[in-house]
Amino acid sequence: MVTLISQDGESFELSEAAASLSRTVALSMEDDDCAGGNIPLPNVDAKTLAKILEYLNKHAPAAAASGDSTEAAAATSGEGSEAAAYASKSKEEEEMKSFDAEFIDVDLTLLYNLFMAANYLDIKGLLDLCAQKVADMIKGKKPEEVREIFGIKNDFTPEEEAEIRKENAWAFE
Repeated sequence: MVTLISQDGESFELSEAAASLSRTVALSMEDDDCAGGNIPLPNVDAKTLAKILEYLNKHAPAAAASGDSTEAAAATSGEGSEAAAYASKSKEEEEMKSFDAEFIDVDLTLLYNLFMAANYLDIKGLLDLCAQKVADMIKGKKPEEVREIFGIKNDFTPEEEAEIRKENAWAFE
């Protein structure tokens, strides 16, 4: 077990398999300075870390299984067993997609915190999931709609905005 300590001092335990999905934590586990398996995370608050642990604990078994799935498929013989293995893997992938969709359905503040923490902790899958969520949020939206979603103030004068639209007309078609 590994203990992660949030910036606000809360401790969270998780398995080494789950912890290893974060390159930052994995490197810290190898470091001799992390006495007793306690790893401080000064850039992640407790609420965000609790949510990240939910993600890591769900994805750890799938990550471990994917490493073994090639060997398992090679060990089985016959078309029937290969088809069954494929169907099982497909079902697991669908379940994971469903989990990810529910997991990332959060308010904007938590999404931002997850995005920043996933980057800091170097959790590629979570970083990709956050990026996809943001991309889906802005897809097909006008600049004014994007500003409204993210609470961004328009600091262009009407003349500056007209000039930018003229220079980049291809992007506004």
